[in-house]
Amino acid sequence: MIDRRALAARHAVEVTRILPESPLSVGNGELCFTADLTGLQTFPGSYPVEDRTGTAPGTLLATMASWGWHSMPGSYRLADTTRTYETARGPVPYVDMRGDLSGDGENPASAAESWLRANPHRLDLGRIGLATAAGAPLAPEDVSGARQRLDLWTGTLTSSYLLRGAPFHVVTACHPDRDVISVRLESPALVETGVRLAFPYGSEAWGNAADWTRPGEHTSRLLARAGGGTVERRLDGTAYQVSVRAAGGELIAVGFHEFLITFREPVAELTFAFLPGHAETEPPCHEEVAGASARHWSRFWSTGGAVDLSGSRDERAPELERRIVLSQYLTAIHCAGSTPPAETGLIANSWRGRFHLEMHWWHAAHFPLWGRPELLERSLSWYAAIQPLARETARAQGCPGARWPKQTGPDGRESPSPIGPFLVWQQPHPIYLAELVRRAAGTRRALSLYGDLVLDTAAFMAAFAVKEPRGYGLGPPLVPAQESYADVRAEAANPTFELAYWSWALRVAQRWRLLLGLPPEPRWAEVADGMARPLVRDGVYAAMDAPPYTVRDDHPSMLYALGVVPPTPVIDAATMRRTLDDVLDRWNWESTWGWDYPAIAMTATRLGEPDLAVAALLRPETKNTYLPNGHNRQSATLPVYLPGNGGLLAAVALMARGWDGGPPTPGFPGSWTVHHEGLSPLP
Repeated sequence: MIDRRALAARHAVEVTRILPESPLSVGNGELCFTADLTGLQTFPGSYPVEDRTGTAPGTLLATMASWGWHSMPGSYRLADTTRTYETARGPVPYVDMRGDLSGDGENPASAAESWLRANPHRLDLGRIGLATAAGAPLAPEDVSGARQRLDLWTGTLTSSYLLRGAPFHVVTACHPDRDVISVRLESPALVETGVRLAFPYGSEAWGNAADWTRPGEHTSRLLARAGGGTVERRLDGTAYQVSVRAAGGELIAVGFHEFLITFREPVAELTFAFLPGHAETEPPCHEEVAGASARHWSRFWSTGGAVDLSGSRDERAPELERRIVLSQYLTAIHCAGSTPPAETGLIANSWRGRFHLEMHWWHAAHFPLWGRPELLERSLSWYAAIQPLARETARAQGCPGARWPKQTGPDGRESPSPIGPFLVWQQPHPIYLAELVRRAAGTRRALSLYGDLVLDTAAFMAAFAVKEPRGYGLGPPLVPAQESYADVRAEAANPTFELAYWSWALRVAQRWRLLLGLPPEPRWAEVADGMARPLVRDGVYAAMDAPPYTVRDDHPSMLYALGVVPPTPVIDAATMRRTLDDVLDRWNWESTWGWDYPAIAMTATRLGEPDLAVAALLRPETKNTYLPNGHNRQSATLPVYLPGNGGLLAAVALMARGWDGGPPTPGFPGSWTVHHEGLSPLP
């Protein structure tokens, strides 16, 4: 058996100085608190997030929740951004964007495009940091001799340092079941110190969830009480509260949106309960929060999947094991909430915190594969809430069922874009995710909870496919998973990855019909069996069956038709093997993304190439960088990237545990000793 406590202890994160790209977080999937070297959020400027426009830089030191959203006043409608496209079903309205998008930013062509892309946006719920007893700010130079440790087994962050020469010891924890952060502070100089609590307005900027320049546009009202108080917050239509328990301290207002906790003793325990609305609550004590955290995380690591690579001779094994362990922690605190996560989770506002449903698989498919299906189910159930809206989108486009959006907030509304509304590879995801839950948690339960989701998803897919001379095709209009073809979306058709994914998912949905006691749907079988075969040019798969066929940047998505997607009659393994060689030899790797490397590893694994799988997973590229805190960094504007972490875990499950009917240990070379427990095979 794997010594799971030793496995977690090997990868506890220790920090001795400010690492601007690599702060540490505590969280529960629904709420996340990211701290600096002090165990609080004292130096936000030392952990920057660049805005794509360069005008509104943010910070990685955020407090965010799945429920914490804000919208600027506005009354724009998606109808203000639609455009009609010719399809095989006749003219169809699509949400579109007449402005420009690029890797450097965006240039909306109208106020409607701008507002609909930026609202709602995720909100930084509050900044909690050290100050002087008078409320004056501290500087990074005031801290020396620091040692900070994130104990994965207990989920607690311990920070020891000298602050202006005085020793401080701080313990930070998050309650696993309540949106509560707790901090214990101990120092002989604590009476000369304060904890500052500050609240911003919402921000429409990229990456930055806080606007500190508009104090007159929101309110922060303190309801003081002995040993703490409650701050009631209101920003336009958003209301929430922060209830503070300050054992050994006093909470006072020092500004419109600033509050200070001062201390009378050398030891203090603070808890902060974040709640939507204005329902009064008494926060638990620090001992209760820290104890609940320790019990939760010890249970987390003691159950579910585990992979131990310590016996491997390959010098890369310790780093891969580190990435595996830290990715389990990070996806649990960022990607296991009640809605799908943003690509930067609950730490920064990539795309203003809005989530991308084509990334939901990459964030969360690994949970059932690692024996934790309940963590996926938290967000999988959200689809039912937006199902009426998705059905309306399908109906407007002349199809039954539900068409799922690409970039959205909790309301499920699509965002104007020349790319997002034309993507289709998010469409089969609910079928794949529901199937993984069924396999891990039981058929009867999955059918009762997700049967309608699977059937609605498949109904749209079958109707969306177009009968062509070579079989059933997809598009136009369309943008493949490789988003390099937005400019030709009106002509793009039959991307290799999507053709295979369509066929496989419809077959799975047909099996669900039988499990539900329903007769087979002839149209689904006709489309699944009759999907057009992807275009082959010069012996390798093209990205799509329309000019320019293959552009060698962004995602090499044609590979994922066999890897992410299980084997189907649509894909020939020998042709895919040549395609893999071609991509490895001739691709613009700087243009790829963090999830591409595990996706390529999955393709190599399905093709029986374990050396290539490991090499892909650990390929030394800029966007395959994993920081000391375990996050997958892409750039200064995308400083963390959770699809990379989740994808890595899905790939390792395939490499270690295999798939139905596959070899027993398909994905690791002979120099690797892989002990694993609690993993499930992929389809």
